[in-house]
Amino acid sequence: MKPIIAIGLVLIVLGVLTFAYKGITYTTREKIIDIGPIHASADAKKTLPLSPLFGGLALAGGVVLVIVGRKKS
Repeated sequence: MKPIIAIGLVLIVLGVLTFAYKGITYTTREKIIDIGPIHASADAKKTLPLSPLFGGLALAGGVVLVIVGRKKS
């Protein structure tokens, strides 16, 4: 398999995953109270959004790379 086709396939997969998940969610532990021997913390969920524009560009770029790679064979 040519490298250009492999890169195209990876971009297609990334584009589809971006449309499917819409973002990456992770949990962080934040301090609420820190007074002497008293400590309190809470878990906070945060989301790193993935733009549909990024997914569309990755998908389109992947398709173009696969087509160009096949035409050069």
